[in-house]
This record gives sequence, structure tokens and C-alpha cells, in this order.
Amino acid sequence: MSVSPASSRAGWHTSQPAVPGRPPGGQRRPANTGGPVLTVTLNIPLACEESLTPAARRLLDAARELLERGDAVVSSGPAAVERRPDPVPAGRSPNRPLAPTIPSLHILAASRSVLRDGEPLPLTRLEFDLLLHLVAHPRRVFTRLQLLNAVWGYEHAGVRTVDVHVRRLRGKVGVDVPLVTTVYGVGYRLADDARVTVDRSG
Repeated sequence: MSVSPASSRAGWHTSQPAVPGRPPGGQRRPANTGGPVLTVTLNIPLACEESLTPAARRLLDAARELLERGDAVVSSGPAAVERRPDPVPAGRSPNRPLAPTIPSLHILAASRSVLRDGEPLPLTRLEFDLLLHLVAHPRRVFTRLQLLNAVWGYEHAGVRTVDVHVRRLRGKVGVDVPLVTTVYGVGYRLADDARVTVDRSG
């Protein structure tokens, strides 16, 4: 009987003539089958025995000795299949997760209401006017005094009133919605990633 390394990633296999009363394929049963059984899978990534390392050659000789004494059983099975990674959609890095969808806001100017992904968003009068004013000028930065004059109609209130209403507006819209960007040292503007549409029809 001979034992030889199979193709890359395959286990050991044997070749010997069939003998009556013995399982086919050289699968001899060990004499002692009542004790614990140790299953060992050998994967040799080499094509020929001559190129084996000394350690791999000793392992091969030990396996042959066990088989020849009848202390081991060789069973053939399908070769291990390498799992290829799932294809990555074009335009996306393999390790980059899909970007979450940003909720959208829809302003109904005539009814003075706001929808967040189709759901009504309860805003006060000043919160609605502040949002509508920023959306009407998407690329302009406003100081707090300018917002007080445009939205509140006066400049005598404390400028921190604007900060309070911006904070409340952000809280109602949701932290996952980019809406108002703070321009430090100046004021506020509509966020570049804001997804807002305005319906001014009756």
C-alpha cells in the first residue's frame, strides 16, 4: 500500500487492490474500535513528495506507518474549497459600509407644515419661519442679529434666543438629519447635505 499527497488542499489518499472482506478504497478498520477516535486532516500545499520539508516528510512517514499497521483509517472526501469574498458593488470600497439614507424634509409653505419622510413634524411658528428662511437662502451665512431681524422682526432680543431656537429645531428634526450648520464666529447657514424641498403652491 502507498500513501501519497493529493493535489493542493486535498487530504491523504491510498491506493491498493481490493481485498475480499475489506472495505474498498483501502479503508481498513483499526483493530481497537472501542476507544476514543482521533480524526486528523492533513493538507499539503505541495505537488510532489520530493519537495516536502523535513517536518512534512516525517509527518508523511508517520501516517504511512499507522496505515500499514492498521491503526488508522483513510477516508476520501471532497477537497477543501476556498471561499471567495462576495463581489463588491462598483464604486464602493470593499471595507466601506453603505452610507445610511439621509431623511428628507418637505415644507408645505401654504399650510405652514413640515413633513419628515412623509410624517408630520410639529414646529412652532418661529421654528418654522427660521427653517423656511434658511432654506430660502441655502448658501448664505446669517449672523444672529440678521436672523433676529428677518425671523423675529426685531433686534432688541438677546442673540442667544437664536441659539435656543436652532437647538430646538435640530432636536425636533433629529440628530440624523443634517440641517443647520454653525459657522463659528459668524452665525448659521443651511447645511450642504440638507435634503429639503419647498412646496409653495396653494
